[in-house]
Amino acid sequence: MKRTPVDSSNLASVGYDATNQTLEIEFQNRSIYQYSNVPESVYRELMQADSHGTYFNQNIKGAYLYHKVSR
Repeated sequence: MKRTPVDSSNLASVGYDATNQTLEIEFQNRSIYQYSNVPESVYRELMQADSHGTYFNQNIKGAYLYHKVSR
């Protein structure tokens, strides 16, 4: 999945597959996680947030099923 780099102390890059509603996040420690059944609106809000890390912590972490992809 293609990811877009973001300016964040916690997140390194973010990708989204609209067909599968899968959000992929690479963290600064290079670990990559995929979150399932994430609406496209949540992805858009994450990308437009003033703080990507804060938005992730408040709206994604703990709200969606996920699995670790690498590292």
